[in-house]
Amino acid sequence: MTNLSSFCLVSFALFTILNPPIFALKSCEFPAIFNFGDSNSDTGGLVAAFPPLDSPYGETFFHMPAGRFSDGRVIIDFVAKSLNLSFLSAYLDSLGTNFTVGANFATAASTITLPTKIIPAGGFSPFYLLVQYNQLVQLKARSQLIRKQGGVFAQLMPMEEYFQKALYTFDIGQNDLGAGFFGNMSVEEVNASVPNIVNTFLTDVKSIYNLGARSFWIHNTGPIGCLGYILANFPSAEKDSVGCAKSYNEVAQYFNHELKETVLQLRKDFPSAAFTYVDVYSVKYSLFSEPQKHGFELPLVACCGYGGLYNYNSSAGCGATITVNGTQITVGSCDDPSVRVVWDGIHYTEAANKFVFEQISTGAFSDPPIPLNLACHRTLG
Repeated sequence: MTNLSSFCLVSFALFTILNPPIFALKSCEFPAIFNFGDSNSDTGGLVAAFPPLDSPYGETFFHMPAGRFSDGRVIIDFVAKSLNLSFLSAYLDSLGTNFTVGANFATAASTITLPTKIIPAGGFSPFYLLVQYNQLVQLKARSQLIRKQGGVFAQLMPMEEYFQKALYTFDIGQNDLGAGFFGNMSVEEVNASVPNIVNTFLTDVKSIYNLGARSFWIHNTGPIGCLGYILANFPSAEKDSVGCAKSYNEVAQYFNHELKETVLQLRKDFPSAAFTYVDVYSVKYSLFSEPQKHGFELPLVACCGYGGLYNYNSSAGCGATITVNGTQITVGSCDDPSVRVVWDGIHYTEAANKFVFEQISTGAFSDPPIPLNLACHRTLG
């Protein structure tokens, strides 16, 4: 064997040892998930503090309203199922909750930055990202105290080591953009607010890291300009070839660009942790641009709503009782939610959520391009 051949073999062996192929890696064993977000991943947080949802929310899977802003499951439910974990209990829910496999701090209408108007005086949740972080601080400390005390509640708390071994998931930011759009800010002004939003996110994620988190799965925000609540409220917005509000989607894309840069910064700051940036925008947009290819129809039209081009009216929300020509009616859902993309003009159907999960879980839309079951912090040795 020539010296060159020997050198090549040794080099290849070293490369393989230092850079093992993904198929050789053992799947992560996440014992828990701690989720932070808004209505895209809320599993009952907002309704635990405020009025509950009405039917037909939850009709497809739970057959009743289940705290989720969909006809069924949301993406975090599919994440949990794929990791062989039970559905995440909302941290705010005091009834029948079980935190053994983690907790969900997400609440609908949550923002990253401090909202200017909160429920009931405005449309946004008081449980913005900093509050969700503080709830994690509480859970980490108090759960271990409860475990030491013993009794019936001890078995409902996560083990101490779970806080470092868990997957920390994030899906938040859409409402920060929406707050600007509905707060009479121009598209340019909302765009200008993006750096402050992502800097706040950076600060909060650093705090969560300092609590012991090491595996992060971070969704970007979806194409807000394709949703009925934007299209119906800003009808003069220029549309793209699909029919989505172009400039509103461009703000979402700018937010996503800045968020990705923030994730890269987190990797530099904390090289021992695993930060996965997940491009849900591209997957969701494909549902609007190529619905038939994926088995969907009428992508811009809400399944559950009333009136107008997009079957959306903010004063006639899904499940509400309204008066039409002197007759009271309940705003119901379409005949087949399984072929529809948008549930209520703001949120996605279970079918769409399932499709998005199946696409992102493979790693095809992730940076780095690793599947969900490999997206963990790995110790050497």
